[in-house]
Order: sequence, then structure tokens, then C-alpha cells
Amino acid sequence: MTGYRIDCLQYANWSEKIFRQLREGGVDAIQVTIAYHENFRETVLNFEKWNRWFEQYPDLIMKGQWAGDIDKARETGRTAVFFGFQNPSPMEDDIGLVEILHTLGARFMQLTYNNQSLLATGCYEAEDPGITRMGKQVIKEMNRVGLVVDMSHSADRSTIEAAELSTRPIAITHANPYEWSPALRNKKDDVIRAVTGHGGMLGFSVYPHHLKDKGACTLQSFCEMVARTADKYGVKHLGIGTDLCQDQPDSVVEWMRVGRWSKEIDYGEGSAAAPGFPEMPGWFKDNRDFGNIEEGLRATGMNDDEVSGIMGGNWYRFFAENFGPKG
Repeated sequence: MTGYRIDCLQYANWSEKIFRQLREGGVDAIQVTIAYHENFRETVLNFEKWNRWFEQYPDLIMKGQWAGDIDKARETGRTAVFFGFQNPSPMEDDIGLVEILHTLGARFMQLTYNNQSLLATGCYEAEDPGITRMGKQVIKEMNRVGLVVDMSHSADRSTIEAAELSTRPIAITHANPYEWSPALRNKKDDVIRAVTGHGGMLGFSVYPHHLKDKGACTLQSFCEMVARTADKYGVKHLGIGTDLCQDQPDSVVEWMRVGRWSKEIDYGEGSAAAPGFPEMPGWFKDNRDFGNIEEGLRATGMNDDEVSGIMGGNWYRFFAENFGPKG
């Protein structure tokens, strides 16, 4: 069997077509976003929607809760689907819901989307006072139950503090180094160093706003960036988190960016003239294209172990160590 292929962030407009493409691409596991701004009840309905899909397509997908489920999926020719939130909104203002959400199947939760939350500061705020009093308590509870702290959309100080406060490794599931492509959402050296230095993970994104030269980014440029990052922070802390938003209508971008917090349109890193989803690079259009990244990484001189670690082995280890209760 080949190494694992794990993508730690997708938000596609799910359909049988995409589930089949996951299988054609040999993708063993994905983490899917099931909440951007949803409250607890709305998030429960999203879990329910996925239960229907698991029932409808039992030959293609299965619910993932533990690393061992990835092996079960591989043995049966399916993709294991893990759940995460891009905002702490599903726990509302109630720390007791952290354990309930983990019980339902959540495995990652961002402490912020782009704005200030009750827990921490998002990367679009002018000031970053760091992790809040409630945030410190919620990190402790997330550590206890096995819900991974994700700081993909968080500001610098908040992310560094989260890495230091958390007694378990944290993740940036979908971003790239700021020095390669200076987008607000990409991460500066001291941020990546804090996360990886405490055993955490960085998942590389192919979302064009996070790429150098956007949709025109070359496979070579992307893979050389990955190789340089591996040299700097250690290959075992790196994986893929594509941020693939396949087949989504433009209205979904509005929900992602605006939610219910503003009456105005906020296009984030997109331009106001082109508010929809940007054009993907030619070498990564959908889940059938993971082989291109694999070949591109080999072309940089990485060996088989390093490539298979980045393509999924590192996430597998991280899942195995961090999804269960502590101790």
C-alpha cells in the first residue's frame, strides 16, 4: 500500500461527484469544515446532513473519529471524513459544549475566524491582545477532551500564546509562510516556529489567495516553498490542508467572510471586483490532483519518507496522538 493521503481542510460543495473524485485521487482522509458562523443547533444540523451522506454513499465515505478509522477506510476503499469548525461559534459562550461537540465528532476548532472572538483575535483585527481569559479555559478543556486547537485564521500574538498555553500540540491546518506570499492569512516565521516548536503542525494551502502569484502559482514554486519550510522547521511538522472550496457558489464566500456580524460585504483577501472564489492553479483543480503535489515534492529532491510524511503520514501521527482524551 502507498503512504497515506490526508487533506486537513476542505470546504467543497459536497456531492457524489466529489466523493468519487476523492476515491479516484486515493485520498484516505479529509477534514471538512462544518461550521463557519453556525451556532450549536445549526452545527448539529450539519452533523446530521453528513450522517445522511454516510448513509447514501457507504461505499465511498465513512465518518472518521480516530486515526484508526483511516486504516479502516483504506481497507474498505473509502475516504474517512473528519469534522472541524473555522470559528468557536458552535460552542456559543458555554465551555460545557466543548466536550459535547467532541462527542458528536468534532476534532478541530479554530479559536477565531478573521475577527475577534470570545477566545482570541483574528488576523483581520488591528490590535491583538492575545488569548482571552475564556480562551485560556477553553484551550485547557479542548486539551482535556481531544479537540485540536486550530489557529489558521488567528492573529500572530494569539497564535503564539495558544501554542505556549496548550499542553498538547496545536495546528495551523491551512496556510503558507508569509515570507513566500505576504497574505494576511499566511504565517510569519515566529508564528510557525512557536507552533512547530511545541510539536504542532502546519498544513499547506493551495487556495489561490494564499499562493505566490495566486492562481498562476507554479507547482515548482509551491513545492520548493514546502521543501524550504521543511528545512527550516522540520519535515515531520508539515502536511497538506488544501482549503479546497470546489463547486461552491459565490454566495458561500459571502457567508464565510460576513456571516452575521456585518451588513456590509467584506471580501477579505479577494478583490471587491471579483468577490467569488478565485481560479485554482492548473496543477490542483480537485481531489484527483494530489499526485501532482507528490511528484512536485520528489522533484525538489525530497526522499520517499519525507514526501509520504507531508502527503499524510504526519497528519496520521498527529491524529493518533491528539484526538483522544488526555492521559
